[in-house]
Amino acid sequence: MVEYRIDRHSGVATYVQIVQQTKQALRLGHLEPGDKLPTAREVVEATAINPNTVLKAYRELEREGLVEARRGLGTFVRRGLGAATADSPLHSELDGWTQRARAAGLDRDDVAALFTAVLDKHFLDRNGQDQHSQGAPS
Repeated sequence: MVEYRIDRHSGVATYVQIVQQTKQALRLGHLEPGDKLPTAREVVEATAINPNTVLKAYRELEREGLVEARRGLGTFVRRGLGAATADSPLHSELDGWTQRARAAGLDRDDVAALFTAVLDKHFLDRNGQDQHSQGAPS
């Protein structure tokens, strides 16, 4: 089960935060095909947001083919994303690296900047386009 955390100061629309957190859960294997998303009422009780915001996020996920609404039953995961499960060796290595970075005195923004620079180096071409997005040659 995914538990949404809403950051009202992030500048990111609330429904987008729900979409992003759902996708992250799908990428990490916390949500798998067939799993049920929390009901709009459950999300509202946990986050104190408008139920229409939750429904808007779920509609966006449905439009992307990631979930499906089943009348009277709820919203269910239709397909997963990626292969970066939370129990993979890569996750453990990144966790260890992050612990070392923190012990070295780096804060969250420092770590994010380093990580983004490395991601850009390996995933963007000379024009700043993602080399591994859908439709791009791999």
